[in-house]
Amino acid sequence: MQTDIDPRSLIGRKAFDRDGVKIGTVDEVYLDDATGVPEWAALRTGLFSRDAFVPLAPSELVDEALRVPFTRALIREAPDFGVGRHLSPEQELQLYEHYGLDVPPGPPEPDRDFGHLAGRAEDES
Repeated sequence: MQTDIDPRSLIGRKAFDRDGVKIGTVDEVYLDDATGVPEWAALRTGLFSRDAFVPLAPSELVDEALRVPFTRALIREAPDFGVGRHLSPEQELQLYEHYGLDVPPGPPEPDRDFGHLAGRAEDES
């Protein structure tokens, strides 16, 4: 994903899967505490649904929307860790495994957590 984009600008954007099917809305953005780089987005998948975490590195902004290169079904089956808290290194590894992604170089530090930006999307569709 483009690294010069303010992660706060992602909150509230619509998100689509690799086939162009709407997944939901970006609810929160999680930053790597060590680097400050946006790593994950929590997507509100529907009015009565939960948030699903998606990796930002392979995703891209297309026409003001976030395009995630995975199927809607895979995204909805992602581990549910709740939002508003740090992701632990173990939770992050579970997400990388779920999406079949390689873990970034270098082992995670034992106390390395992933923070998030405060804010929730107002549009929950």
